[in-house]
Amino acid sequence: MRFQYPLVVAVAVLAAAGLILLYVMSARRRARALAGTGLRTARPRRDALRRHLPQVMFLTAAGLLLLAVARPEATLPVARSAGTVILAFDVSNSMKATDVAPSRLAAAKTAATEFVQAQPDSVSFGIVAFDQGALTTQNPTDDHEATTAAIKRLQVNGGTSLGQAILASLTVIVGHPVSLPAQDSPQPAPELGYFGNATIVLLSDGEDTGGPDAVAAAGLAAKAGVRIQTVGVGTVDGATVEVDGYQVATSLDEDMLTQIAQTTAGSYHRAENAQALHDVYQNLDLRLTTERKPVELTGAAAAIAVLLLTIGGILMTTWFGRIL
Repeated sequence: MRFQYPLVVAVAVLAAAGLILLYVMSARRRARALAGTGLRTARPRRDALRRHLPQVMFLTAAGLLLLAVARPEATLPVARSAGTVILAFDVSNSMKATDVAPSRLAAAKTAATEFVQAQPDSVSFGIVAFDQGALTTQNPTDDHEATTAAIKRLQVNGGTSLGQAILASLTVIVGHPVSLPAQDSPQPAPELGYFGNATIVLLSDGEDTGGPDAVAAAGLAAKAGVRIQTVGVGTVDGATVEVDGYQVATSLDEDMLTQIAQTTAGSYHRAENAQALHDVYQNLDLRLTTERKPVELTGAAAAIAVLLLTIGGILMTTWFGRIL
């Protein structure tokens, strides 16, 4: 334990010692006065406890209040949400569907904005927008206002490649391009290192229309310690959207999103309406890290002192009908 004002500690010790000395001297004078009148009788231990306990509480509280003035602090392990979160948004044409009002993408953007704003500065956010390809629209930053601005700029376009979305998110996390070897290549999957404080939140209706193998890409993420939380935006019954003058049916593919999440020990979350999507964000499992940092104990010392004063006052009033 440390004190921001160590000299005050010496003053507090001297003051507390003086108060204790005064109390002991006062108790002895009172005992001698009673003995001089001939009224003193042997008191049982229980009566002695009653007589001294409230005063001991008052003296202890006074000492704690004096120590609180010295601003004590200790280095303690503190759990916090920290690390890097990549929000990977499906911006394919199917995200125009209105089975989640006002549209799948619009609802996802609104809930994501609220989620970002609710996180502490210790969490950095990156944004990846994906359709048939993927584009990093913002590198990880703790500037949450910049993150929400990037989310609001997202627009629908093209097909869907979940595998490309995962690889692009990993690229942002590790800091260099990440790709899968060709299926018939003897080359092993690349070694990315370990990024246990990184999470990918993949928001999509799950309809994969091509590109790298999504499950293989998820396996690469798992090997790097990156967890993928998948959020299914849409309904199983689905809806139709107009693409290049054609009506195209689209529905939620939960199996693919579940398989991706489970590959990385993450979770799949269904969001069939705007409120459900909001609830999903509130329950996303971000990584908790423990960091040792100085914690000021002034408030704790003052709170204990006030508690002791309160209990001592109650005991004095109950036992003797007065406070002092």
